[in-house]
Amino acid sequence: MTSVALAVTDGMLHYELSVAYEVFGSVPGTVTVPWYELAVCAPHSVRLGHFRLTPDHGLDHLRHADTVIVPGWADVDVTPPRSLLTALRAAHDAGARIVSLCTGAFVLAAAGLLDGRRATTHWAHTDVLAARHPAIDVDPDVLYLRHGTVFTSAGKSAALDLCLHLVRLDHGSAIANTVARRLVVPPHRAGGQAQFVTAPVPDQNDHPLTALFPWIIERLDQPLSVEDLARQARMSSRHLGRHFRAATGTTPLQWLLAQRIRHAQELLERTDDDIDTIARSTGMGTATTLRRHFNRALGVPPDAYRRTFRSRADEAPPVASGPASPRPKLPERQGHRP
Repeated sequence: MTSVALAVTDGMLHYELSVAYEVFGSVPGTVTVPWYELAVCAPHSVRLGHFRLTPDHGLDHLRHADTVIVPGWADVDVTPPRSLLTALRAAHDAGARIVSLCTGAFVLAAAGLLDGRRATTHWAHTDVLAARHPAIDVDPDVLYLRHGTVFTSAGKSAALDLCLHLVRLDHGSAIANTVARRLVVPPHRAGGQAQFVTAPVPDQNDHPLTALFPWIIERLDQPLSVEDLARQARMSSRHLGRHFRAATGTTPLQWLLAQRIRHAQELLERTDDDIDTIARSTGMGTATTLRRHFNRALGVPPDAYRRTFRSRADEAPPVASGPASPRPKLPERQGHRP
């Protein structure tokens, strides 16, 4: 079982903490793989806004966790407590995966864990982070980033994107999508999408693209063009592009490609279909096209991706307990723009 520790002190934001707690602390009803062992770690009872939190362990427990998550830091001009910084360094030295959500990146920066790395945070604070810590390569335009064993995310909705991405790394796309469905959140947003998004996906019934997204998902095996999407949405291609970028942060074809790759991941994990069949089922056409886009997006070819998750599924016990499953071999850096 993979252990996750939430590193909490006074001065943190409760929303990001709640997001991580919901994703890693609640086992989806239909999932039978070993889930996470979650612990809240703090030096004492702490206050987050109007809420008071009683921890499970002290900060020294962080070094025993496989993954350590730092929620948003409320005031980026306040230096985090030394005890927290020391505990984070110890966890990193012990080999933990270190994750910051939103302005939690300022805590990792104060601990020296982002020096020489590419990182992000909420777009309103990226200039401050870059000016205060010139050794960090701050990218203001992505939703989340991975550099080695350190992950950073942008604002509030991107915190959820990153948490689901971690589930995807640990358990595969199908289970991550199960978690997303339980939380009633939209399909996977890749880390490289821009932060400057009016809304992740339309959430109003009267939004002009509300009906288009499920229509596309149901037809991923078909050769869809921008003109096809515009015709279905009853608008011009240029008008569609403007609405699409405002809603998703990317173009219609880039979003469509991301959904095709996501569907390919599910088929590789859950079926014995050969690569040619999966290429046709996802609208990629040929195995060559699928391999090119899949490798570019995930850093591994489809065949290797399938072997990784098949071997892990064979090793995992069919109950929610037992040893941690090995993580797939993925590229050192993630979050490049699509």
